[in-house]
Amino acid sequence: MEGLLVEKHIKYILSAKESKDEFESVVMEHLRLNGAYWGLTTLDILGKINAVDQVEVIPWVLQCQHESGGFSGNIGHDPHILYTLSAIQVLALFDKLDVLDIDKVSNYIAGLQNEDGSFSGDMWGEVDTRFSYVAISSLALLRKLDNIDVEKAVQYILSCKNVDGGFGCTPGAESHAGQIFCCVGALAITGYLHQVDKDLLGWWLCERQVKCGGLNGRPEKLPDVCYSWWVLSSLIMIDRVHWIDKEKLVQFILDCQDRENGGISDRPDDAVDVFHTYFGVAGLSLLEYPGLKAIDPAYALPVDVVNRIIFDK
Repeated sequence: MEGLLVEKHIKYILSAKESKDEFESVVMEHLRLNGAYWGLTTLDILGKINAVDQVEVIPWVLQCQHESGGFSGNIGHDPHILYTLSAIQVLALFDKLDVLDIDKVSNYIAGLQNEDGSFSGDMWGEVDTRFSYVAISSLALLRKLDNIDVEKAVQYILSCKNVDGGFGCTPGAESHAGQIFCCVGALAITGYLHQVDKDLLGWWLCERQVKCGGLNGRPEKLPDVCYSWWVLSSLIMIDRVHWIDKEKLVQFILDCQDRENGGISDRPDDAVDVFHTYFGVAGLSLLEYPGLKAIDPAYALPVDVVNRIIFDK
């Protein structure tokens, strides 16, 4: 069995950072901050974050900040809670959270909490449990969780729980593996994981594994490498990861590698991108693949970074 092509993936990530004119770069212009988080976290898991000059990265991240305190996906775009988390994560990777006006950023996030405990993504008001997770994760990393009504936030998340044990983006919405990660992650960070029916949810998540070993996000869908993160991290947080075939999942992820140029795709023989490269490598880290740094399933950051920020270790 061919292993993880570490050097080729490092080369791919570094080349993606430099490409400004390719189609993928142009269509992702508005979410370049997300791309920086995916790429840099991949490099850190592979033990190569020092291949990127933080003197170049950090000033650019700060240029994406708005007067409101929130961050946009790139310079000149509108702020959004999703990009604000990515900014915090990137600065955390370099141990540079001290460059932030933490009160300003945390007040921006807290200002997006609604009366029912939910969170809007930005000033336009879209509500989604993704934003609940993002707010809770961001504020925990900033040590400012007390800026929001945590109990109301938790109650809103629990109102999105379905009879199948999963969670949707709003109350009554279909269960989806990505939303389940967001809800389970938020409950784990806030200490409310006991509110989850772990056996029922574990069953739903394990049903996401298909014959080839890959995982899908909903019933009857194709497998996708990104669910190696969304499903696996949730199973780990509820202590049910032993219910899936780990070896077959490892093989599925490895089969999605571009053996010539590096990078990982959603499925074997598809085009690679930074998003799936990150989730593939992060998934392998969760599976304790040899040579990779451990990643925290709730915070989606390397364990040593979380320990340093949250636990002062």
